[in-house]
Amino acid sequence: MFLRRELDIRNLLQKKSFFLFGPRGTGKTSLIKQVLHEYPRLDLLRSDLYLHLNSHPYDLEKLIMKDGQPELVIIDEVQRIPILLNEVHRLIEERKIRFLLTGSSARKLKRNPNVNMLGGRAWEANLFPLTSSEIPEFNLERYLLYGGIPNVYLGEEPLEELDAYANMFLVGEIKAEGLVRNIQAFSRFLEVSALTSGTMLNFSEVANDTGIPVSTVREYYQILEDTFFGFLLPAWTKSIKRKPISTAKFYLFDLGVRNLFAQVGEVSPKSDLYGQAFEHFIGLELRAYLSYKRIKKKLSYWRTQHGDEVDFIIGNEIAIEVKAATKISDKHLKGLKRLHEEDICRQYYLVSQDTVERKVNNYRIIHWKTFLEKLWQNEIV
Repeated sequence: MFLRRELDIRNLLQKKSFFLFGPRGTGKTSLIKQVLHEYPRLDLLRSDLYLHLNSHPYDLEKLIMKDGQPELVIIDEVQRIPILLNEVHRLIEERKIRFLLTGSSARKLKRNPNVNMLGGRAWEANLFPLTSSEIPEFNLERYLLYGGIPNVYLGEEPLEELDAYANMFLVGEIKAEGLVRNIQAFSRFLEVSALTSGTMLNFSEVANDTGIPVSTVREYYQILEDTFFGFLLPAWTKSIKRKPISTAKFYLFDLGVRNLFAQVGEVSPKSDLYGQAFEHFIGLELRAYLSYKRIKKKLSYWRTQHGDEVDFIIGNEIAIEVKAATKISDKHLKGLKRLHEEDICRQYYLVSQDTVERKVNNYRIIHWKTFLEKLWQNEIV
């Protein structure tokens, strides 16, 4: 199935070389084949190519110039041969060739001070699981349970696809790359990190629940970030009248993966789990939108020491509270009202499943479908 992705990679590459990062299975190769099929592509997952360039990185120029000088060259899974970036750097400078460098892990690139990250000669873009705007006839319940990895959401056997994906991550990404020594301990950690996804980070509690040292727990979370398997949502700390908490939250990158590792087999409407998944879903949409549209505003959340909370804040301007309720009442506006007293944000949204859209004083109550349609049409931010 052809899916139009929101990331306009062709337009971005008119300006600069790019690293394109994202978890495996999110569709980087499919996107490239769809929109950049005319350009040469080197896939470092191919054993013969990997072995050759790993031993002779200076042969990169000869390989890509065999049919004349290309305008653009694509190198898939560049993290497998970090030293290759020295040659990429040289070819950008000497030959003025633009590169698209894809990767499913940034650990070997960003954690090694000796790796050449091209010194600003390449910008960074990210590809995420499918968003609501990319899926024809989007089904919210299916998405909340199975997530947006293309092969999973679109597959006839989504649970089988998820199980295969999890094994690929643990064996192909974690074990094969030697990122952890103890796969069993890491698997226990994944279950707890999935169960606590969307909550404030507490390394000590996770360590107690898993029987893993706190230092190792910290390292495991870093691995999830480096492999794009999870991300931090920082706390918004601009409020003055109410003292904010500064602890970040941690989210897994996909709802289906979260449910699989948390051993969740059903997301029932009106349950707490449904509300958590619905909030997670809106957060993923906001994150993807800001990234794809190249909007350099931080996504964060606000919580005070007295428990007042707003789920998402974009920059310092837009506050978004998410409720799965089908009928919104005044009590659901509590967090937004407390934040409004700070007189910093200029827009306040309550995104819910209430079909009666309205504005109550400074707060716009909006159905999630309408909100996301307006978001992707650039009418919110």
